[in-house]
Amino acid sequence: MFEHLREDLASVRERDPAARSPWEVLTCYPGVHALLFHRLAHAAWRRRLYWFGRFISYVGRFFTGIDIHPAAVIGRRVFIDHGTGVVIGETAVVGDDCTIYQGVTLGGTSLYRNTKRHPTLGRGVVVGAGAKVLGGFEVGDGAKIGSNAVVVKPVPAGATVVGNPGRVLGGAHADKSAPSADAHDGFPAYGVTRDMSDPLARAIHGLLDHAAETDRRFQALVDRLAATGIAPDPETETRDGFDAGELSKIVD
Repeated sequence: MFEHLREDLASVRERDPAARSPWEVLTCYPGVHALLFHRLAHAAWRRRLYWFGRFISYVGRFFTGIDIHPAAVIGRRVFIDHGTGVVIGETAVVGDDCTIYQGVTLGGTSLYRNTKRHPTLGRGVVVGAGAKVLGGFEVGDGAKIGSNAVVVKPVPAGATVVGNPGRVLGGAHADKSAPSADAHDGFPAYGVTRDMSDPLARAIHGLLDHAAETDRRFQALVDRLAATGIAPDPETETRDGFDAGELSKIVD
């Protein structure tokens, strides 16, 4: 247990620039306290002391604001930053070296007992503030879930997910080597990377660019016909006021 605690303190100092000393982390970080409570609750749960495990979990939630079911499996060096409002469900699995920010829910969408209702996070997953990961699927190793994203289907390893519903940026594996917003240490705080634009917005921009280019080429064709003496029929000529640039600003 003390070995795990030393790892927890070291991992917090690596991932939080505000942490000044191990003593400060040990005494002032609710995420560390929540993990200590959970280890006691989980040990009781595994010994079939279900009420006692739930009671320890309840006490831990009272003191930390972090609700972890005693049956949940939490790996090593997990960092729950700030932590208020974090909820981790009964069948959730959190892999080693994961980082979870405030307001995150690892929830279930099924009402059936004895089923895998909650998500499994692989190693090194970062879940940004307010994100909701709902369902009994897997989030691959090294994946990043942006703040306030709502994820309801599996996430490939190394991918970045944003939006509601959550969408993978640039294809399933496009973000594996993308630098973080803070290039100093490579750790993607809050799951933020340099290019976090919504894939749906990218698609709309692509359609607008294509429409603008089609208009340009069509107008060039009309001008060439007019130069040869073939004028367009005035009744078929329309002026719809299409402005791709203005529409792009709306999408942004």
